[in-house]
Amino acid sequence: MSEELFYSTDPAFCPHCKHIPCICNRLGSPKKQSEPVRIRFVKNAKGSGVTRVEKLSLHPQEKEALLKKIKKALGCGGTIKDGALEIQGDKKPRLQTILEQEGYKVRVI
Repeated sequence: MSEELFYSTDPAFCPHCKHIPCICNRLGSPKKQSEPVRIRFVKNAKGSGVTRVEKLSLHPQEKEALLKKIKKALGCGGTIKDGALEIQGDKKPRLQTILEQEGYKVRVI
């Protein structure tokens, strides 16, 4: 039986090279993302809404770090739901600039 790891909850585990810590430097690299990140505004029943950032291929802890950076830059609240970042209010243009500075391709919907 092979002793190679195929899954781990350790944040340093890389699914590409299967090492802890990553030796291929592909873990969480935004520039190697194949499709653009989508930004859209979703309005809820109460009339308020959130700006969602979808299709991010990042490790959950890296999403938390990116969310923290975005919240600080925009001065608003936010959370992660269903793998997408949710930022309070309609912040599409400012969010697009921040993500492009981070090296992501962005598509505003």
